[in-house]
Order: sequence, then C-alpha cells, then structure tokens
Amino acid sequence: MATVAGKSNGEIESSSTMKILLLGATGLVGKNVLAQALAHPAITCVIAPTRQPLAPHPKLINPVSDRLESLLDTTQGVDGVVCALGTTIGKAGSKEAFCEVDYVLPLAFSRSARGYGVKTFVLVSASVASVNSAMFYPRIKGEIERDIEQVGFESLTIVRPSLIGGERDEPRFSEGVALRLMSIFAPILPKKFHINPAPTIAAAILDAVTAAEPGRHFRYAESLV
Repeated sequence: MATVAGKSNGEIESSSTMKILLLGATGLVGKNVLAQALAHPAITCVIAPTRQPLAPHPKLINPVSDRLESLLDTTQGVDGVVCALGTTIGKAGSKEAFCEVDYVLPLAFSRSARGYGVKTFVLVSASVASVNSAMFYPRIKGEIERDIEQVGFESLTIVRPSLIGGERDEPRFSEGVALRLMSIFAPILPKKFHINPAPTIAAAILDAVTAAEPGRHFRYAESLV
C-alpha cells in the first residue's frame, strides 16, 4: 500500500506556486534534481514517488510504494513532471524488467499527467536514443521519446546526456572504465563525447521545467558539459 511521508493528502492539495513531480529521485540524475529542486526558490513542492523512503524535507512529499504504477495519481495538480527513471539490463535482470522502468512507467505517468491537464514534461533519455537502432537499449530510449511526444504536452523537453559523471550508490564497472577513458581523452574528444556531470544535467532539467517553453526541445550532450 502506498504511504505518504511528510504531508497528508489535504496538504498536498493546498500547495501553491510551482509544484513538480519527480520520477527517479533515487538515481544519479534524480538525486541531483531533487537536491536542486528543494533549494530552488521558485519550487515550493516536490512530489517524489519512490520504492524506498527519502530523507524528509519541508518541501518534499514522498509517496512510497513497491509498485510505482499504483502512484499514477500523484500526477494530479502538479505544474510539471520530470522523469529521470532509468536502469540497466544487468540491474533490472531482464529486457522485460528494463522496459518496465525505462518505457512502461514513463509512458504511464506521462499519460496520467496529461490526463490531469499537466502541460510540461521533461524526459531524461540518452545520447544514443534511436527508434531505428538495431541495439535494444538505444531503440527503447528512442521509442519512449517518440511515444511521450505523441502524448501531447504543450512543453516537452528531452534531455540526452552522454556518460553521466557523479557518485552512484552502486558503481558500474564498465561505465567506470569508460568514464576514466573519457576523462583522459577529453582534450581531444568532441564535446558530445565529454562526460556530463549529474549536477549540470539536473540544472538543465530544472531550467526546462520551470521555464515551460512551448514546443518540443532537446538538450544534447554537448550542451551539458
């Protein structure tokens, strides 16, 4: 059963000014978005549904459930949604489980948000996203971009980082090797192959959700260094 840490449903409804929903608040990018959003003067409330409780904060509402799909109604009454959900096939355990996190849940929350009249959505994707890719990971990322675009948000920003720099709770060996190599060769690599620091990505995300500029926008890796 879902529980809410910190505030009651009545208090959720009474929140005013800028209220955002953050999906994926426990991931590397999501943690940085959460920290910056809680410190942002224009954001008075962050709703962050998670499977495990977050540290309490006066501006944070943290619905907790081991079934995030049961928390779709958290999209009601927010001004914008940030989706930083993401995993790896290795961590998820199968392609089906990976799709649940990187495709099924983002699309379900986006449709719920639009159904409640939310106009602004920011999706964290990947620099390799392509619906035409023969590889599984880039294709799924491309498909979620395509299908969320069809949901019909007035303001949609898709953030496409390259390798993300920052401290993960669970280090990824192959990614760690790639990050070290990219650091070494950074002076000769094009910007689109540079490491994208998680705080820089988070700042771009918050700029997008608070500005809510009409239309579809992309933030590519070369602008996130």
